[in-house]
Amino acid sequence: MISTMVHQLTIGLTPEEIEKSGFAPYYVDHTTGVWPQAASGFPFTAAQFQSTGDPITDLTEDLAAEMKARTTYDNLLRLIKDPEVADPLRFLRAREIVHFQRFGEALRSVQEDLDAKNFFAFNPSFDAPVSCPSCKE
Repeated sequence: MISTMVHQLTIGLTPEEIEKSGFAPYYVDHTTGVWPQAASGFPFTAAQFQSTGDPITDLTEDLAAEMKARTTYDNLLRLIKDPEVADPLRFLRAREIVHFQRFGEALRSVQEDLDAKNFFAFNPSFDAPVSCPSCKE
């Protein structure tokens, strides 16, 4: 959705509008094609995803990512007054909140299923006994 919005906002820009808006450095590299990057100009990479295989750690990371995205939408909504842009951003912001709630429910479920005495003692998905007939023990 964000990529579509950027495309719709930049289609048909004149060179003067591109220069005046501060969009020229981006335009030089990408024309008006969508290139995911942070507001600082740092490009998006898969390195931004974290996964440890530990469900508690990974779900906590997911919770943080949803709130970071919500904060980004909050900041955009402070700057953007055009309802045709702000309304889809409000939808996306609400979606981040729902995702946060679902990840929270998943985390509670995982925590309830773990042995309370070993809550942080080991990675349950890695240290679980292997039940494989062809595996050597």
